[in-house]
Amino acid sequence: MSGKVYLVGSGPGDPELLTVKAKRLIEEADAVLHDKLPGPEIIDLIPEDRGEDVGKRAGGERTEQSEINARLVELAEEGKEVVRLKGGDSFVFGRGGEEAEYLAEHGVPFEVVPGVTSAVAAPAAAGIPVTHRDYTSSVSFVTGHEDPTKEESAVDWGALADTGGTIVVLMGVGRLPDYTQALRNEGMDPETPVALVERGTRPGQQAVVGTLDTIVDARDEAGIEPPAVTVIGGVAATRERVVEFLEGYE
Repeated sequence: MSGKVYLVGSGPGDPELLTVKAKRLIEEADAVLHDKLPGPEIIDLIPEDRGEDVGKRAGGERTEQSEINARLVELAEEGKEVVRLKGGDSFVFGRGGEEAEYLAEHGVPFEVVPGVTSAVAAPAAAGIPVTHRDYTSSVSFVTGHEDPTKEESAVDWGALADTGGTIVVLMGVGRLPDYTQALRNEGMDPETPVALVERGTRPGQQAVVGTLDTIVDARDEAGIEPPAVTVIGGVAATRERVVEFLEGYE
């Protein structure tokens, strides 16, 4: 009899933001396939004999996605209840959609357990709403891994510059100079507010605010490193008006 796979989002890192259902499944599963993104506090919830690290490891070693897919099917066909644990939400730049398709193709029952995405949670923890009726009623989520200068980019920076909405870039600290320049080249005002939130909701959270022109220098001065979220748009400036009242993370 086939088991079942649960594609579980662990949230932005704060273990108290893990959903009740996700916590139960982690503790009850026969096997939990995870990487480092959920954070040590959440990974420690996995029973010692049931966890499998399928992320990046020392020396640059990593588990290929094809191997992860095959392992999920293998465990389910052994009749096991399996959790595939990811940071944030597994369907937001988490490759959960690919895994769901693979499981469906192989006739493996699965269920998606949504998680709180860092695209919203990290800015919120730093006092930045991604929408605000005085600034914007739309938000776009973008991966920062892609080089904006390549000929066939999957991200239309020109269209994003024209929307007037908030742009949230995930995994984009390293390419910050590239996409801020791309947006300026497409006509976005260089004085547009920009915020960077490092380790949002986790110990060591810090945030800096600048503009399209100044945010790279602000990043370097503050020493912002991954994991971090970039927020571009008028909403980024609201942090300065609420930061002194924030409690908890900072």
